[in-house]
Amino acid sequence: MEHVPVITIDGPSGAGKGTISQMLALDLGWNILDSGALYRSLAYYFEKENFKPNDIKENFDKIIKDFTVKFEVGVPGEPVKIFFQNKDITNLVRTEGVAKITSVLASNPAIRAFIKPIQREFMTSPGLVADGRDMGTVIFLDADLKIFLTASIEERAKRRQVQLKKHGSEVNMLSLLQELEDRDNMDMQREHSPLKPAEDSIIIDTSNLDPIGVIQEIKSQAFDFFKR
Repeated sequence: MEHVPVITIDGPSGAGKGTISQMLALDLGWNILDSGALYRSLAYYFEKENFKPNDIKENFDKIIKDFTVKFEVGVPGEPVKIFFQNKDITNLVRTEGVAKITSVLASNPAIRAFIKPIQREFMTSPGLVADGRDMGTVIFLDADLKIFLTASIEERAKRRQVQLKKHGSEVNMLSLLQELEDRDNMDMQREHSPLKPAEDSIIIDTSNLDPIGVIQEIKSQAFDFFKR
């Protein structure tokens, strides 16, 4: 069987996972998996169908049939494109409302068991850059390179505020800080697939680095991987 190389990019919300994953995918000409967007797409679908997390077992056949998601790497500076049933839902799922539903779904073991094989299906030639919170610790344990990005909560809140403003949303900074803190706690303390660095990951604090600086740091710490 052909070996498909995988780079995992994990970390909390606002650490820069999406931007860095996109830049690496474009640089390498690889496929991309935005795991958070995959969960957001499921939250969008569940809200549309009025499903609750525990409904997945009873409605498994319908959900697995309906839930078709594809990603396009897109262009630098713009979000990775998300297509659900061939409809562009990129902007529809990048809201704080969908984010809250997503966190609830992501803490449900039945939902995570449903999503895992779907995530693995994105591992196709010539390679995959996988962005998420448990890519290196659960989904792609055998990844060729594992990166964990982090940043101060203040810096992450600023980045999230800028992102939301670009989509026409106004957000109070104090509320955003609290929401990020609550989401961090939920992600780190959940029983199944908690947010944490893989033991063999490279940890990079992006608080004082621009995206190009982060890429340079990754390549300097994983020189052997990128020179091959």
